Amino acid sequence: MEVHQIKRCLAQMIFLAGPGVLISTFCLGSALKFTFPYDWSWKTSLLLGGLLSATDPVAVVALLKDLGASKKLTTIIEGESMMNDGTAIVVYQLFYQMVLGKSFNWTAIIKFLTKVSVGAVGIGLAFGIISVLWLGVIFNDTVIEITLTLAVSYIAYFIGQEGVDVSGILTVMTLGMFYAAFAKTAFKGDGQKSLHHFWELVAYIANTLIFILSGVIIAEGILDGDDNFKNGYSWAYLILLYVYVQVSRFIVVGVLYPFLRYFGYGLDWKEATILIWSGLRGPVALSLSLSVKRASDSSTVLDSKTGTLFVFFTGGIVLLTLIVNGSTTQFILSLLHMDKLLAAKHRKLGYTKYEMLNKAIEAFGELGDDEELGPADWPTVKRYITSLNNLEGESVHPIGASEDDDNNLYPANLNDIRIRMLNGVQAAYWGMLDEGRITQTTANLLMQSVDEALDLVSHEPLCDWNGLKTNVKFPSYYKLLQVGFVPQKLALYLTVERLESACYICAAFLRAHRMARWQLHDLLGESDVASIVIKESEAEGQEARKFLEDVRAAFPQVLRVVKTRQVTHSVLNHLIDYIQNCEKIGLLEEKEMLHLHDAVQTDFKKLLRCPPLVKIPKMSDLISVHPLFGALPSSVSAPLQGSTQETVKLCGLTLYKEGFKPNGIWLISNGVVKWTIKSIKNKHSLHPAFTHGSTLGLYEVLSGKSNICDMITDSVVLCFFVEREKILSVLSLDPSLEDFLWQESAIVLVKLLLPQIFEKIALQDLRALVSERSIMKLYIRGETIEVPQHSIGFLLEGFIKIQGAEELVASPAALLPSHGSLIFESLKSSGITGASFSYQGSRYQVETRARVIIFDMAAFEADCTLQRSSWISPSADRPHRSLGREPRGLMSWPENFYNPRQHNQIPEGIDRQANSLSAKAMHLSIYGSMVKYQMVH
Repeated sequence: MEVHQIKRCLAQMIFLAGPGVLISTFCLGSALKFTFPYDWSWKTSLLLGGLLSATDPVAVVALLKDLGASKKLTTIIEGESMMNDGTAIVVYQLFYQMVLGKSFNWTAIIKFLTKVSVGAVGIGLAFGIISVLWLGVIFNDTVIEITLTLAVSYIAYFIGQEGVDVSGILTVMTLGMFYAAFAKTAFKGDGQKSLHHFWELVAYIANTLIFILSGVIIAEGILDGDDNFKNGYSWAYLILLYVYVQVSRFIVVGVLYPFLRYFGYGLDWKEATILIWSGLRGPVALSLSLSVKRASDSSTVLDSKTGTLFVFFTGGIVLLTLIVNGSTTQFILSLLHMDKLLAAKHRKLGYTKYEMLNKAIEAFGELGDDEELGPADWPTVKRYITSLNNLEGESVHPIGASEDDDNNLYPANLNDIRIRMLNGVQAAYWGMLDEGRITQTTANLLMQSVDEALDLVSHEPLCDWNGLKTNVKFPSYYKLLQVGFVPQKLALYLTVERLESACYICAAFLRAHRMARWQLHDLLGESDVASIVIKESEAEGQEARKFLEDVRAAFPQVLRVVKTRQVTHSVLNHLIDYIQNCEKIGLLEEKEMLHLHDAVQTDFKKLLRCPPLVKIPKMSDLISVHPLFGALPSSVSAPLQGSTQETVKLCGLTLYKEGFKPNGIWLISNGVVKWTIKSIKNKHSLHPAFTHGSTLGLYEVLSGKSNICDMITDSVVLCFFVEREKILSVLSLDPSLEDFLWQESAIVLVKLLLPQIFEKIALQDLRALVSERSIMKLYIRGETIEVPQHSIGFLLEGFIKIQGAEELVASPAALLPSHGSLIFESLKSSGITGASFSYQGSRYQVETRARVIIFDMAAFEADCTLQRSSWISPSADRPHRSLGREPRGLMSWPENFYNPRQHNQIPEGIDRQANSLSAKAMHLSIYGSMVKYQMVH
């Protein structure tokens, strides 16, 4: 059963299975007591009334599903049947013990009912938890999974019913609902189908045995010449009892109708009518009557005739409700117009039939003549395909091309397309679970979000992301990273674990929606309604993308591990498919296939039980790999590393403010920091951010100026702080570092002053520009600074004037080239030349001691062009590379990946027999072993 629908309909099911069973028991018991001639006591009458209160509308539920009736009605009817079995049996047990002579007062009755029901729920939950944990360590073993469910079910029933005197049926019902809620995704693919078919077979055999046994007992009573059957009035009272059963069902639904209409999905009068008529009785009532018959054979309180009558009346009611109610339900559905498809669905079915016809025509064209057998008798083939006959009119698009095509159908079409979109998303989740892209816990959350969104398709746009928001965020306890008394390693571990789960959810959500959009577009093509739903789906994924970007900036290791697990699982799946295909086409014998299959399954189990984990680097390692410390000599970096303060800054915190005096520098290890300058308001910056490897605040520390911008964290940021005095003390000890630190400060400064040009350049490329294509010089008063046409200069300290002008230029400032240069024209078209901190001119007069760095942009562009061309057109003797790394696809292996032929590690004897199956199997085994080795190391 669908867990979400059970939750929504749970109140209605409880009303029908709780008060409903009690009302039905009282009504039927009273009717039996006052109108039947058997002189039964109240206890015996109520015993039969409680026994007949358990509904089992299997035939009606199957019919409702076949006719496409509303899922809510099917869930209510099926759920009531499931729950009232337990409550009816509890009531039966109470009156059964009373009939056998045990006395109860009201206190004892309440105590008995509480013990039997609450105790059963507790035992069912306990067995559910144990078995689900057990299922977690079973991997792809359908036989053990089926055996476990069978054994646990019967053991739970036996312990509940016989061991601690609670309701065994309620115990098993609780166990089943626990499986539905928490173990739905534990059974995947063929294993789930096998489990379903097994339990269907077991249920069919059990039902058949109960009906056969009941029939034998009834026949025995008739053949023995029982007076009750010989006179014929028992048959008449059976008809009367059938009427009483229908009247009691009407009373139950009528009394509870206000509650049924208010709770859950609600219930209208048509659905209430079907609910009344669906009160069939089945094997539970029969099995209870058999228990009474067995007790009557050896009891002094109940005679054997009463036991036989119980079986006769129960069997008769089961038969009559099945024949009368079951066979006329479709007529009532038709009378109430509940069996008709909506116009939108009729339209969609017609369109699908025309598409089927097109596929048949394609098959006709593709099959053609067979070389061996010749042509087929196509008229005869067409005569057998009767499902595509009598197609009337032309093919009509299932939802119309636009809203104007059919205004009456538009809302229904929109809702229908949303439902199909969400069904496609849910199907994609199942596929990803089978592929190993998501875990069972993640799959449960994702599918639950789709179920919740399906309830709201008629009220609002796609909203399955709303059900995931609480699970996709930086956990609240990551704030503990700021608290001194909580170990940072513990807080980081908890944060990373939660982020890992959130990344699985986001990645699966985006992938599933992307797949569903493709399928929707392939089916419906271009239409206004489909476009609306597709746009809703794309809007749904914005928050998921933003979250993944934040995690990539703050904790890139998390995404790497998630992808590593997915790829490992995918590789192993490919190996399994390859081995099975080799066996299917005859390249491997079954014994060889099983040997290789077991080897890969062992790797699967290892991945399941010991998956790759996120490794948080040590703080000392993070500091040493920062570009600033990596470039400093060890004699300088070692003291600085010892005086750094590692810290984790939460999103939205300010590192330093514009206009304030600097107190140190910030080294960004992970995360994103945004900058704002009030004077220019980031007018020309598309992405005003700094990430891993940035050194913030260094220019202000070296120049002694106030901070020129606000630096605010845009994600969780792992960073290091070095005090201003430490930097200045290093300069005093080793003045040769001054030029290097000024150059390092220029990397951040150029992004602040000319973001339109420099913010798109990666930090490593900027460092290459600074070190290889720049000149930094100190100028004294009276000297002239020249900025070449294809260059850009930056005034780092001091004051200068544009030659021929009186305006004083103060540091920091961008010195743009003169009119006519390509750089100037580009900047002019972007509106940058008039911005703050930027000046234009080819010559500048130095007013005070000034430090200027000039970048040769033409040479830098030439370097970039050369690098791009070498990547696009690799030489014959060298694989194409980008920045020293060879681009490779998902399934391409590293250069040093083990290849048994390349490294000549296969013995000659085996190599000569490469065409034999055993040799191929050995090659595959060696290759698979090295795949495993490479993955681990």
